[in-house]
Amino acid sequence: MSNHLKNSTSPYLLQHANNPVEWFPWSDEALLKAKTEDKLILVSIGYSACHWCHVMEHESFENFEIAEVMNRHFICIKVDREERPDIDQVYMAAVQLMTGRGGWPLNCFTLPDGRPVYGGTYFPAPQWKNILLNLAEGYKKDKPKFEDYADQLTNGVINYEQLVPKSVRNDFDPELLKTAVKNWKKYFDTVEGGSDRAPKFPMPNNYQFLLSYYSLTKDESVKMHLQLTLQKMAFGGIYDQVGGGFARYSVDGEWKVPHFEKMLYDNAQLISLYSNSYKLFQDPLYKDVVYETIDFVDRELSGLKGNKFSALDADSEGMEGKFYVWSEKEFKDLAGTDFDLFAEYFNLNKNGFWEHENYILLRKASDEYITDKFKISKELLRNKVIDFKKRLLSVRNTRIKPGLDDKTLTSWNSLMVSAYLDAYDAFQESSYLESAIYTTNFILENLMLPEGTLNRNYKKDISNINGYLEDYAFFIQALIKLYQATFDMKWLNTAKLLMEQATLNFSEEDGSMFYFTSKTDTPLIARKMELQDNVIPASNSQMAINLFFLGRYFEIPDWILRSKQMLSNMEKFLVEYPSAYSNWLLLWTYFSQPDRELVICGKEALQKRNSILKNYLVPGTLIAGCVDQENLGYTLNRLVKGKTYLYFCENQTCMLPIEDESKVLEKVL
Repeated sequence: MSNHLKNSTSPYLLQHANNPVEWFPWSDEALLKAKTEDKLILVSIGYSACHWCHVMEHESFENFEIAEVMNRHFICIKVDREERPDIDQVYMAAVQLMTGRGGWPLNCFTLPDGRPVYGGTYFPAPQWKNILLNLAEGYKKDKPKFEDYADQLTNGVINYEQLVPKSVRNDFDPELLKTAVKNWKKYFDTVEGGSDRAPKFPMPNNYQFLLSYYSLTKDESVKMHLQLTLQKMAFGGIYDQVGGGFARYSVDGEWKVPHFEKMLYDNAQLISLYSNSYKLFQDPLYKDVVYETIDFVDRELSGLKGNKFSALDADSEGMEGKFYVWSEKEFKDLAGTDFDLFAEYFNLNKNGFWEHENYILLRKASDEYITDKFKISKELLRNKVIDFKKRLLSVRNTRIKPGLDDKTLTSWNSLMVSAYLDAYDAFQESSYLESAIYTTNFILENLMLPEGTLNRNYKKDISNINGYLEDYAFFIQALIKLYQATFDMKWLNTAKLLMEQATLNFSEEDGSMFYFTSKTDTPLIARKMELQDNVIPASNSQMAINLFFLGRYFEIPDWILRSKQMLSNMEKFLVEYPSAYSNWLLLWTYFSQPDRELVICGKEALQKRNSILKNYLVPGTLIAGCVDQENLGYTLNRLVKGKTYLYFCENQTCMLPIEDESKVLEKVL
């Protein structure tokens, strides 16, 4: 048995290819069939690592009786939200307007033309069957009522989070940042870190901003919150203590019980966060997290061509978390005579106890506490822990692994390029730079088209979805970072080309903000803009940051002005809801500082650059350079034969060129 999903590239759609439901992918064929047969459409949205998506599939979509009702009365469309975030945005907005909440699986019923009329998230099988029958009967009896409601709801979706343009600011007062952070502090969890609610999501961009804010203000309460959160996440069950890498979130308020799915986008951003935090705080825990998480991505989420896969499922053998947890006997057999030590270290006790007599490995105590209690040296403890983790990982690898979502997405791979580069800056590991270049070249060769546009997806040599704004936003960011790491202009020139294409195809009518979808895409019922920073920064906030840097690199005042306009449009939200607009706040930080440029030219430019970039620089500092050829306005007339000079300028006033990089550090730290 198979349906219309059998030829899909999406692992999520393929999971449903043998359901008795006659699923279609989102396609002209499905939409035409709905209109021809005058049937309501079910748009069912999820992703491969989604636990409750699996539950609903098993309870309802594999149920022949329920499938028969779905097939008789509806045109059923399955959507992978990761491949088609544009569709997800539209129907998520509809469901949130109807119910006040959202999540996945997302199930939205629409008229044959795609306008929504009813929806929700997970439904138990009996409730689901009743909903199906009631909607089918209601549509037959009273279509005008459905039409009226669809009109109202569609207008709501179109106007949902609509933005009113503001006059552009010329100055960005740093006092706004202080007010925003003051409001934000009310929601700090001062015991467990993160926000004061459950479930707890890592939200790395929140902490990138707070890191930047602390570097400027030296606000001790922000520093304490940062260090508390970074340690608690690294010590918690949300972090894979055996194999590295973070789960998507913890279901509780103490980072203990993860929702065990592991996503590339989370891990990429957390590598960047811990790398940048190491620059500022020099905590060896952060270094361990970065190295172990990169090892996890390289080991379990990497293709043969430099591409990165999307996710690991929460479930294995039909049970959430089974792959990751340990029984006391398993743990004891591996620990041997060091059982007491490792039981204390990894909390094989009431702290780590979960369910079904299994334990989630996590940490509570510092290394110092453990070494004092067991009377051993730090070096011996470290060696024992490293060896024991290898044993645990070796045994765990014999288990049935969670499902792998092996599609490649441009935006998430771009975040991983940035992660490698941030780790390269912090730890000077040349292999991280090589990995960044390898993945970038994969994107250029397989996901970028000759005219300079991007595709979204790749699997088995198939790339067939037009790129979204987030694909451009995060790839441009990665290319800017790659230029800053190598001083090779080909990366910056490619970023400029992509920005030109994005400006052409995604710009709002008034020219300030960007739509999420290209004007070349087949229209949906609404064309949305992504404004709010979430677990991934909003594509608009990242594009505004990209314009800030590219406008300066290429001396294009209109791009800098557009960045200011975009930020000015968002001002009213920044103080009221700072945690939901942290990437915008980061850009405000850049504009609130004097313009700073550090240019390094000469045969030792990269070595001097590395010496400087292992430190946490003043936010918004522009880094440029050349080794043997002047290649940018900032590098003109700054290459002196036999010398390597550093040029530092602030608000268009420059110091005399110097050779000793230590003398410029005080200007950029």
